[in-house]
Amino acid sequence: MKILILYLSFLTSFFGNDNPELTINVQNIKSLKGEIIIGVFNTDKDFLKDGVAIKNYKIAVDKGTETIVIKDLPKGDYAISLYHDENSDNECNRNFLGIPKEGYGFSNNVKPKFSAPSYKDCKFTLVENKVLDIVLLH
Repeated sequence: MKILILYLSFLTSFFGNDNPELTINVQNIKSLKGEIIIGVFNTDKDFLKDGVAIKNYKIAVDKGTETIVIKDLPKGDYAISLYHDENSDNECNRNFLGIPKEGYGFSNNVKPKFSAPSYKDCKFTLVENKVLDIVLLH
C-alpha cells in the first residue's frame, strides 16, 4: 500500500499542473454593469490585434474592483490588455480618433500617450504566483 501511495504521489508531482496562479485585480471601475474583457498575449507579433490573444477571460462587473485568478497559463512572458465592456456588445467602443470610450488598461499599468502601448512595455514574467493590480483608464 505504501508503494502505491508513493507511486501516485510521484505521478501527481510529475504530471501535475505546474502552472503558477495569476491574480488580476481590476480597479477604478466606474459603472457596475457589463463585463471586464481580458486578453493575454505572449508575443509582440500582432499584440493588441483582435482575435489573436492566446487566452481570453471575462469577469462580470458588480463592484468597483473585480478579481480573477487565472490558473491555466504556463510559466513564461505575457502582456495583458483589458477593457470594461459596459454595454455588453463584445467590443471596445472607440471615438472617432480611436481612443476607447470604455475603461481600459494594460499590465504594468502602462498609460498610452499618442499610440497603443508596445508588448515590451506591458510584458511581465510569470514564473511563480503573481498579483497584478490594473487600474482602468477613462
